[in-house]
Amino acid sequence: MSQEIKRVALLFAGGPAPGANAVISACAISFLRAGIEVVGIRYGYSNLIDYSPSSPLIEGQHYKMLTEVSMRRSRSKEGILIGTARANPGKQITSPADLEHPEKSAPMRRVYEALRSIGVDALVSIGGDDTLKTANKLKMFQDRLPADQKRMPVVHVPKTIDNDYAGIDFTFGYFTAVETLGTEIRNLHADAEAARAYFIVESMGRSAGWLAYGAAIAGEANMVISVEDITDEYLAPESTPKRKVMNLDKVVGRIVRMMRNRQEKEGKEYGVVVLAEGLAEYLSDEVLKDVPRDDHGHISVANVDLGKMVAKRVAAEFKKQTGITRKATGIQLGYECRCARPHAFDVMLGSQLGVGAFRALNEQKLNGVMVSVSGQLDLHFVPFEKLVDPNTLVTVVRFIQPGCDFHKLAGFLSSFHEA
Repeated sequence: MSQEIKRVALLFAGGPAPGANAVISACAISFLRAGIEVVGIRYGYSNLIDYSPSSPLIEGQHYKMLTEVSMRRSRSKEGILIGTARANPGKQITSPADLEHPEKSAPMRRVYEALRSIGVDALVSIGGDDTLKTANKLKMFQDRLPADQKRMPVVHVPKTIDNDYAGIDFTFGYFTAVETLGTEIRNLHADAEAARAYFIVESMGRSAGWLAYGAAIAGEANMVISVEDITDEYLAPESTPKRKVMNLDKVVGRIVRMMRNRQEKEGKEYGVVVLAEGLAEYLSDEVLKDVPRDDHGHISVANVDLGKMVAKRVAAEFKKQTGITRKATGIQLGYECRCARPHAFDVMLGSQLGVGAFRALNEQKLNGVMVSVSGQLDLHFVPFEKLVDPNTLVTVVRFIQPGCDFHKLAGFLSSFHEA
């Protein structure tokens, strides 16, 4: 991968995150100042996945040339300069063998041909773990091309407000998202106190509890529950090692005990409980049977409405145990934070990651690595092979480890478990 790069493409996929424009802008300007053209691919893979020579990519519609003028003062702006989408060209590729299958690998071939049709020599992929999987599959697809065909090195920048990424301590946008949701939770707390009521807040966080825990700590919630908290005591009898099912009645019972303790011991008749949306994956098959899934196989948690489901059960159980009617309102939070104006740390982190993508491709001539930072934003590069299972091509979720200091912090301030 030592060939000269004359034109690089930047592509953003998956859900938005604060600081996205810091990554895009810092990365683009780094390449431009090195005399390398920068193409911003619009709306993720959606304009590449159906490419054909008879329907070429159109500048301004499917991609746009990024310039220093167009990047001016954009690092701290909300939104995503090049847009995003969840189209998945690697959907049918579930093992290395599938890369040899013409039909299964056809969308990936079209992506490759689309990028080459506009003269792209290298790709910077920005996105979550699903986008990392796609980046790895694109690299592996190119590894199997005939020797005389052009290879485009691929470098990935990790993105998720969920902060559940292996290989990096904190992802850009996480702290802005935590502060935004924390502010909402503090507002709800004041509302709950005024009305002697409870809010059951369903927070974004598909797989792990980083966002829910952070928002609960920042927002001073009274309890936080995530997938890491569903241990043996709270599992239903039908659970298996491959498919955990939550005992919803026990979880509801624990919330009600907290409510009763606050009322009977502290005289407090109000509060806020934060649930990680990923708990929806732990509901029974009966509850989830009609819930749609996306191109990556994830359930549409918005259709489950976990917060309202739990709130209804909590209110009923509290009335059953105490004879007192206590209003509990379920509410979903998350979309508010995805395009919030990024805080300084996320601008700095995003900028360093964007520069890191340039350094990986142009200075170190790397291919198939994820840009990461540690310590005082020190750059390092993690090979895809350390992040993606070589047989299943699946990434590993970074859960909060029970007993770690972050878990203990949440336990001191707002806990699911008995004191």
